[in-house]
Amino acid sequence: MNESTKWIEKSKKYLWLPFTQMKDYDEDPLIISEGEGVYLTDINGKKYLDGYSSLWLNVHGHRKFEIDEAIIEQLKKISHSTLLGATNIPATELAEKLVGITPTNLTRVFYSDSGAEAVEIALKLAFQYWRNLGHPKKQKFVTTKNGYHGDTVGAISVGAVDIFHTVYHPLMFDSYKVSFPNVYRNESSDPETIKNECLHEVEQLFSEKNEEIAAFIIEGMIQGAGGMNVMPKGYLKGIEELCKKYNILLIVDEVATGFGRTGKMFSVEHENVQPDLMTIAKGITGGYLPIAATMASEKVYNAFYADYSELKTFFHGHSYTGNQLGCAAALANLELFEKEEIIKNVQSKSEYISEQLQSLNKLEHVGDIRQLGLMVGVELVKNKDTKEPFPWGDRIGYKTTLKMRELGMLSRPLGDVIVFMPPLATTYKELEQMIAIMKQAIKETTEVIAIP
Repeated sequence: MNESTKWIEKSKKYLWLPFTQMKDYDEDPLIISEGEGVYLTDINGKKYLDGYSSLWLNVHGHRKFEIDEAIIEQLKKISHSTLLGATNIPATELAEKLVGITPTNLTRVFYSDSGAEAVEIALKLAFQYWRNLGHPKKQKFVTTKNGYHGDTVGAISVGAVDIFHTVYHPLMFDSYKVSFPNVYRNESSDPETIKNECLHEVEQLFSEKNEEIAAFIIEGMIQGAGGMNVMPKGYLKGIEELCKKYNILLIVDEVATGFGRTGKMFSVEHENVQPDLMTIAKGITGGYLPIAATMASEKVYNAFYADYSELKTFFHGHSYTGNQLGCAAALANLELFEKEEIIKNVQSKSEYISEQLQSLNKLEHVGDIRQLGLMVGVELVKNKDTKEPFPWGDRIGYKTTLKMRELGMLSRPLGDVIVFMPPLATTYKELEQMIAIMKQAIKETTEVIAIP
């Protein structure tokens, strides 16, 4: 048995991979051994372009010297100490940096280890906020249909992607779900009309139920796992205004959209939205280590600040919260944002990608291309004119990404939506190569499937 076969057999025997039907993995196993720049290398030595930023989080590419060195230097001091009742220098310094780059009303940082945990914290903070203020009836949450906020029980309770969440319904608490302004899948073709209709639906709910609603939670400017659906201009700002009008907290989930991914440091900057709570993760360490945070306003923080006997303490925490190694990586990451003008470069690359993607529009089975910065979804359909989807069981998106992998690029689909989210540091030549592979894979897969 050679070395690669040994690792493949071990992976099949011992591992249970996330969001993976293991029967699929057994048929098409992949084990990554190395990474450098925007390339990943498997145990057989084959190189792949990282077309999804190692699940939407890599910023500068793999083995970035400055981040490597920051982690090494921190290791010489200490690897971890608890944040329960104490703090450390990197966590404190990073908190100051985060407050400085997020919306101005967000003044407090509560650390955790993943985006889902950051969401759980936001939900618990919003729930307890109203109880601490003497309004215990305000305990319901509002979310958008097809929204996604993670996979813990609280996060799925405010999620609405049926294939992910339906099976767990008995575990979930009830939340109100309002229509998302999905322009491509709407009877109207006018984004302004769609936006206004959806905002009207939210206002009707708020006007009737505001006394029991604690918070509205929404992804920033674009639904990620729900299909890369971009909001019409003004929708998120409209939600913010309605939350203020009806005394409801606004939670914006920036786990996927934060740290330059949309062409702004955070997507709320596109419409100058000021959330009461904001969740961040993924790109915070440049894709190196699991750090997340829930940003809170001083208004929210003050509702918990009291004598211990009043029982207003936020009883929540994680063992690795504020880990020094992760915070050191995050600090190095943020320095690189400034030094290498990442945001400015993302804006230029976004325009370039938009132009290059036009060639995909000519393909017979590309129904829609949705883009915000370096977040792109390409929806594949059976009939371009009627927008009829391929049969669910055909798994066109999955088969297309397998073809992409064969051609030297990795990504994961969202149903029949192909995700294209390269590291922010990807060069123009590499972007061109990625788009060419994606185009070829779509063409070869859909044209073969579509033959009667």
